[in-house]
Amino acid sequence: MSAPAVDVEVLVVGSGPMGTATALSLARAGIGVQVVTKRRWFADGPRAHVTNQRTMEVLRDLGVEDAVTAVATPWHLMGDMAFMTSVAGPELARMRAYGTGDDRRSDYLTGSPCPQLDVPQDRLEPVLADAAALAGAVYRMNTEYLSHRQDDDGVSTVLLDRLTGTEHTVRSRYLVGADGARSKVLADAGLTVEGLMGRATSMYTIFSADLTRYVEHRPSVIHWILNPAVGFGEIGMGTLRAIRPWTEWIAGWGHDPDTGPPDTSPEAVLPSIRAMIGDPDVEVRIRSTSTWQVNQAWAPQYSAGRVHCGGDAVHRHPPSGGLGSNTSIQDGYNLAWKLAYVLRGWAGDELLESYSLERAPVGRQVVMRANQSRLDYGPIRELFAARDAADPAAEMVRRLRDPGPAGVQLREELSAGLALKDTEHNAQGTEMNQRYSSGAVAAAPEEEVADRDPLLHLQATTRPGAKIPHVWLTDRSGRRLSSLDVVGRGGTTLVTGPAGWAWARAVEQLGLPFLRSVVVGGDEVHDPYLAWHRARGTAEDGALLVRPDGYVAWRREDGVGDVGEAVEVLRGVLAQVLAQPPD
Repeated sequence: MSAPAVDVEVLVVGSGPMGTATALSLARAGIGVQVVTKRRWFADGPRAHVTNQRTMEVLRDLGVEDAVTAVATPWHLMGDMAFMTSVAGPELARMRAYGTGDDRRSDYLTGSPCPQLDVPQDRLEPVLADAAALAGAVYRMNTEYLSHRQDDDGVSTVLLDRLTGTEHTVRSRYLVGADGARSKVLADAGLTVEGLMGRATSMYTIFSADLTRYVEHRPSVIHWILNPAVGFGEIGMGTLRAIRPWTEWIAGWGHDPDTGPPDTSPEAVLPSIRAMIGDPDVEVRIRSTSTWQVNQAWAPQYSAGRVHCGGDAVHRHPPSGGLGSNTSIQDGYNLAWKLAYVLRGWAGDELLESYSLERAPVGRQVVMRANQSRLDYGPIRELFAARDAADPAAEMVRRLRDPGPAGVQLREELSAGLALKDTEHNAQGTEMNQRYSSGAVAAAPEEEVADRDPLLHLQATTRPGAKIPHVWLTDRSGRRLSSLDVVGRGGTTLVTGPAGWAWARAVEQLGLPFLRSVVVGGDEVHDPYLAWHRARGTAEDGALLVRPDGYVAWRREDGVGDVGEAVEVLRGVLAQVLAQPPD
């Protein structure tokens, strides 16, 4: 008996960063994908915003880097982060964040072809969705997920049309749950989360105010306000975040959940916003106020049969470090190529087991890192605690400028406190050093010796399980391109040098639709700086097998005797990393 017909190959529930990145990746691979969301449109507010280099690399591979850049705040405006008593008042300290400082800028420039950007979620999601729709993805808004049932051949999902009140069932090969921190798909699939929900609470107010005169000389997308009027909660500081420089903002501060729900009326929040600004003459227009809880929870398993979850459904944490949407997009990017390969018959079903094995450890790490980042404001907050002073701002400045022993000690501790915050705001290593260990990596984990702090600094390597390093190459016309540009695009790539001609010939002989070879230093891709020569981690006749997501699946440090041997070696490696059944 034939399997029941399907309406779509993959059904995605949720149109946020994970869901839309999954849809875009699948649609570009030619997979039939439908996205449903109970919302009438995309993100209704700025939400996540910092878009790190690894995510920009993903968006580059998906063909939307330029479109995202066009709606973003550029890198050079992101990071002159100030700690102050108010925007118009005395400044206590600054730190260069997001790699914009002179001491870190070269790390970020050499680590990736892409800069960091600041892209509020309500601008990012439509760009990704437009590209996904153009590639063939189908979006259905006002459509609510109700339940699903899976069997050996697919998933039957019951949906509700919220406009007409009618229910219908969609049959798909696979179901992706990207329905956020209260994921019903995850619960219905029998998956669970560990950790703690609601361990702290905060309030955000979106407002308009022209603060150009106070911030354009020290541009940053985040400003920290040490002021008793907004110094509540775990962080103990107010947050002023730029949505659109320098006229659209989010003001955030903590509140005590034991005192009940806070008053979110404009009249109640306006005094706190004015205290953060510090200039009573600035016109303030409040757009909305909302509350949210700080979570510290993660799912140890992302998949159950034909159902795969990602994004906020499986890692729930505060926005500290800007890790949320970045991790969510990377979840979708990891999952999508595996779904595509299985659906096209290029890989066995077991390949999908690697999704949880690779991404669940990353999710847990991100949850713990984001929550720790909130705690790491404690040393700076305590240095300037002056809630009972008659003039708190004046008292903070007095302490900072005190020429005596107390002032000396404070400035020493302030320096250490700012250095600690590098682990949130200059954490290129946290964002780029993710390592995978699964059946989709044909090597046992290797012990790595970090010569610099792996939270702060990128540890570029070609070891299996790591992302291929970025170096600048050129095409045959001399135009510059990244080493990341010669892999990816949905294909598996065998990278070798001119002396590795046997590997390239073997790829030709295998004739697999998803496999290609790139000879760095050959006719098409040149290495004029010899940067790849230094970074490749193999002899010139060695080889790297790079997955569609840019991760190294296998490395051979030397060559082979002939083409026949190369063919047999590659067949074995591909069978292993793609979980291909034996002939």
